[in-house]
Amino acid sequence: MTIQWFPGHMTKALRMMEENVKIVDAIGYVLDARAPASCLNPSFDKIVCNKPCVFILNKCDLADADKIDKWCKYFSLNNLAYVKVTATSSAEANKISSAFADITSELRRKYNAKGIFKPVRCLIIGVPNCGKSTIINCLSGRKTVITGDKPGVTKGKQWVRLQSGLELLDTPGTLWPKFENENTASRLCYIGSIKDEVVDLYEVSNALIAELALQYPRNLEERYKIDLNNQSASELFETIAIKRGFLIRGGEIDYERCSKAVLEDFRKGKLGKITLDLPEDIL
Repeated sequence: MTIQWFPGHMTKALRMMEENVKIVDAIGYVLDARAPASCLNPSFDKIVCNKPCVFILNKCDLADADKIDKWCKYFSLNNLAYVKVTATSSAEANKISSAFADITSELRRKYNAKGIFKPVRCLIIGVPNCGKSTIINCLSGRKTVITGDKPGVTKGKQWVRLQSGLELLDTPGTLWPKFENENTASRLCYIGSIKDEVVDLYEVSNALIAELALQYPRNLEERYKIDLNNQSASELFETIAIKRGFLIRGGEIDYERCSKAVLEDFRKGKLGKITLDLPEDIL
């Protein structure tokens, strides 16, 4: 399965980030906790470069806690600031604010020593649909920026000033021009970072079933009440379709409906708490 998706607005978004990184003090790099390695955009490397950065593992309510612990250990061992959150919960705001306060503490000390009050500006970056806007809304305590469960909702930059003195710049979710690794592209499809309309959903759902059969076989068996029995991904797909009644006239399998259902089950956590990436998957 070959997947490539890099619409023109993403080139514009990268240029905008490269320009605005000069006027910010820190970066919040949002990663979907179900596929953190896949969310590391190589195009962001020169943007992050010399700025204090906190990695925000978001959507932890949908992720595998044991694997997230491994990610936390990886960040700690590499002296990288991080926080794990579920940004849809307002109770998480203090954790995120504290992480930003920690990485900008030296800068704020310099301002205070000079008797200067200057808001600390942070750039929020990440792939599409990782929850950047949700994090900003969580921090502001209100629906300041538009959110959605699909890529492409944020179209341009949006500054949001918080009572704490932080100023956050939300940016459009951005991928990179070419995927060298098929697993990365597939996992970005699973979490909704690549538009469903530009991929073959049957191929994507089959790839997801194949991954889950290897990494989380019990989740598949329990959700769909099936026995894997060494079946191939396509055979499992058909078994799921029959079990769930995804059929059309004549008893033929409704491939589109079943494909959408499997992906939706994953995205909404109905297949259990899953994390597909480990730190060793970083390219």
